[in-house]
Amino acid sequence: MRRTMKGAWRGAATSLLLIFLAACASGPSADPHLPHPGAPATEQALEPPATGWALYDQEGRELALQELLEAVVDVEVLFIGERHGDPAGHDFQLQLLQALAGDDLPSALDDRGLILSLEMFERDVQPVLDEYLAGLITEEHFLSAARPWDSYRRDYRPLVEVARQEGLPVVAANAPRRYVNRVSRLGRDALAELGEDALKHLPPLPYPGPTDEYRTEWNALMDGIPGNHGAQGGDTLLEAQSLWDASMAYSLAEVLESADGDPLVVHVTGSFHVDHGTGTPEALAHYRPGTTFAIVSIRASEDLASSPEAQDRARGDFVVLTSGAAPGS
Repeated sequence: MRRTMKGAWRGAATSLLLIFLAACASGPSADPHLPHPGAPATEQALEPPATGWALYDQEGRELALQELLEAVVDVEVLFIGERHGDPAGHDFQLQLLQALAGDDLPSALDDRGLILSLEMFERDVQPVLDEYLAGLITEEHFLSAARPWDSYRRDYRPLVEVARQEGLPVVAANAPRRYVNRVSRLGRDALAELGEDALKHLPPLPYPGPTDEYRTEWNALMDGIPGNHGAQGGDTLLEAQSLWDASMAYSLAEVLESADGDPLVVHVTGSFHVDHGTGTPEALAHYRPGTTFAIVSIRASEDLASSPEAQDRARGDFVVLTSGAAPGS
C-alpha cells in the first residue's frame, strides 16, 4: 500500500470549547487558547483498566497486527491518529512499535530502519530528547527539561523506552506551544516578529494554511461541541491548528530527507490531525511532494467484534476500535 496526497480522502465558546482547545498542550501550563482535540489534563493511575482493541482495514476486514506490517512495507510515514488518553489505543501503539522493532518483520521492512515521531514533544526540546536516548542524562533531568505532557508516564513513556532500548531515533515533531498560542491570539502574521532563534523551531514562513476540506472538518467539529452554539473559534484558532500540522509535517519531511536509507517513520498524533488525509498529511505533501503514507485511525467502540461504521472506515487506511473510556477523543 502506497498512498500520496493525490489519492488521499477529502471531506467524509465557552468552557467546554476551551477545554477542547487546550487539548494537545496538556504538559505544564496547558493553554486554553490552543485548538486541539483533548489530551487528559492530569496524570491518572499508571495501571489502566483492562481494555482491548481490534484492527480493521478500510473494507472492514479484521486484521492481525502482522497483516498491518505487511500492508505498510512500502510507505514512508505511518500516521497513528489516536484518542488521547485511551488506554487500549496506547496499548495498540506500544504493541505496534514493539512489533516493528522486533525480529519477525516482513523482509521489505527488515532492512529499512525505523523512526518514531511524536506530537507530544516540541521541536525545541529535540536536543534534550536526543541526550536522554543516548544515555547522557537521567530520566529525571530529561523530564524536567523536555516539558512532557501530563500523561507522559502513563501513555508515552513506554514508546520512548522501547525506542531507547532499541536505539531508535525519536522526533520531537510539534511547534513550541508558546508560538502556537501567539498565533491563536494574534494571527499567523505575528510570527514574523519573532527572532531567528525562535523561527528555527518553526516551519518556514508562511506555513500552509488550512484547505477548504480541513476548514469544513474543523467547523463541523466546533459545531459538535455542546454549548458552542455554532461558534467556530475564529480564524486565528484554525491558523494555530494549522501551525501544529505544518510543524509536524515539516519535522517529518526533514527527517525523511536527512535519514540514511529509506526508514519507516511512525508518527503518533491526535486523530483530527490526520483523519481523511487532511491536516498533517496535506502539509507533508506541501513540504515533500510524493511522500507515501498510510493512516491508522483509532476510534472507540462498544463492540470490537463488529466492523467499523463506514464513516470511521473512511477516516484512514486502517481503523483500530478500542474499548474502555478515554479522557479525550
